[in-house]
Amino acid sequence: MAIDYAKYRQQLETMYEDLVTVRRYGDIEIPESGETVPGEYPVHTAVPCRISQKALGTNGQTESVNNIAYETKMFISPLVEIRQGDKCVVTRDGLTREYTAGEPFLYPTHQEISLQREDKA
Repeated sequence: MAIDYAKYRQQLETMYEDLVTVRRYGDIEIPESGETVPGEYPVHTAVPCRISQKALGTNGQTESVNNIAYETKMFISPLVEIRQGDKCVVTRDGLTREYTAGEPFLYPTHQEISLQREDKA
């Protein structure tokens, strides 16, 4: 008996309450001139996903700044191509944060991607 992965994937995706926009660094063609320049470009926009905190943040307080660094895990459809190093801008409950994607781990029903956020408080 074969497993109906599409059915399970559909059930998982009902829990995706967050949205991600994925940007990738590469060559961008300027339509007016036909010239290519390096830069970030959007790959996916407002794709449903779910984020979960993987580890508690560490406090990097110095005299001048408090560095924030922690890891988050994102769950998303396996049909969405995300590469290690992509910028993932996730919106959850009206709050938008930017992360850097780690290497995706694919399952038949979803993929898990470690996201790192580094910021200053």
